[in-house]
Amino acid sequence: MFIQTEDTPNPESLKFFPGRPVLNATGQLNTFYATKSDSDEIARSPLAKNLFDVNGVKSVYMGTDYVAVTKYAEHHWIHVQAQIFSAMMNHFASGKPAVSEFAKVADTTIFSDDCEIVAMIKQLLETKIRPAVQGDGGDIRFAGFDPQTGIVSVRLVGACVGCPSSTVTLKLGVENMLMHYIPEVNQVLKLD
Repeated sequence: MFIQTEDTPNPESLKFFPGRPVLNATGQLNTFYATKSDSDEIARSPLAKNLFDVNGVKSVYMGTDYVAVTKYAEHHWIHVQAQIFSAMMNHFASGKPAVSEFAKVADTTIFSDDCEIVAMIKQLLETKIRPAVQGDGGDIRFAGFDPQTGIVSVRLVGACVGCPSSTVTLKLGVENMLMHYIPEVNQVLKLD
């Protein structure tokens, strides 16, 4: 197996391309994210468990064809990267799925009780914003909308966490797009 890597805008994150599907794009789950402290999420993912066994791994984000790994700043890629390669090769050789259980509902699932504004926000996040953010090894998750203040709350995951350019992406990209299409939106805030 030949695993390729790609830099992300976050110097603490790398994308790993194993040359085969990571998550099933036709299934319910096309992304997965966990931090070292997310024991329930790690328990669902044999691949994440292997990766978190590597000293220095802070978070794991999986897309359909790649895995973005974020390390702690005090660890160096020269030490961590080879162990990640080994963990990924061992996982794929095992034949186990990357994630064993599928989430039935996503953060951008539009529910019947969502107001029109929330539905539009979710649709823009899913169709316009999320693909661009995922291209850099991260993701953006809808957390809420306050109709009184016009504030949209989101969570950044994957390579976006701690990325120096995430604030620019959030303000110039996400906030500008949402405000352009949805006049009720006044601001986008990142939750930790």
